[in-house]
Amino acid sequence: MQTWYYEVVSIDGDYANLRRTDIEMEDLKLVARALLPAEIYEGCQLKYEYMQYEII
Repeated sequence: MQTWYYEVVSIDGDYANLRRTDIEMEDLKLVARALLPAEIYEGCQLKYEYMQYEII
């Protein structure tokens, strides 16, 4: 099992840009909002584990 941590950098319509926070990484990951919790907002922290995102 692997766990990754992200910060929501921006929300643009049906997509959100996420930045990894558990390692140094400049690239953003574009993720469909349908895969993310409905309550996300810019700046919130997410955990990705078992193919699911959850707000932490």
